[in-house]
Amino acid sequence: MKRREFVKKGSMLLAGGACTSKLSLMLIAGKFTAAKADATGSSTQRKYGMVINLNKCLSDCTACLDACRKENNVAFHHDKRWDIHRIRKVKVKRKHSKNAKEKPVLLLCNHCDHPPCAQACPVNATFKRDDGIVLVDHHRCVGCRYCMIACPYNARHFNYKENHDWPNKEQPKRSHGVPESCTFCVHRLDTGKKPACVEVCDKINARALHIGDLNDS
Repeated sequence: MKRREFVKKGSMLLAGGACTSKLSLMLIAGKFTAAKADATGSSTQRKYGMVINLNKCLSDCTACLDACRKENNVAFHHDKRWDIHRIRKVKVKRKHSKNAKEKPVLLLCNHCDHPPCAQACPVNATFKRDDGIVLVDHHRCVGCRYCMIACPYNARHFNYKENHDWPNKEQPKRSHGVPESCTFCVHRLDTGKKPACVEVCDKINARALHIGDLNDS
């Protein structure tokens, strides 16, 4: 998606939410300069952003959640003590409105400009890539969970159990004993693909999720 189209879509969604009490959400990875070579060998500047149109998000749809689990080999143990949710879907409604209806809201990592999780990590296992996406180095992580405490959005979950479900053989097995969160499917972004959640939302024609490069002209 081009920058103008992305900004226009995001602005319209946010304005609609303010004016009509409808909901929308914009997640923007931190400002950065990414030295990423394209096919010609030249470097480009990237700033990824995700817009979630909550008015198009279907209440009973779990397509994005299921796609995320399959793509990233996130096991579902059917036990809230062990389950990991890189994307969570919750329902909210206005407290003081008698006729308010519940709205589905998607919650995931916001890839903060100044991520508290990275600042709290004593071994620098949580870090922010040059392209602004926040990741965890599972080989460096000691499992202290300080990053989970520091996250103001409760967007991180601890992988307590060994993951035996491994549907996506192209992705390595996940490490247990470490925290994890949404990565914007960075392995897909690096190859020019959309995150799994965005791709499947397009396929079912809901089109509630949009990702774009704000620096793309």
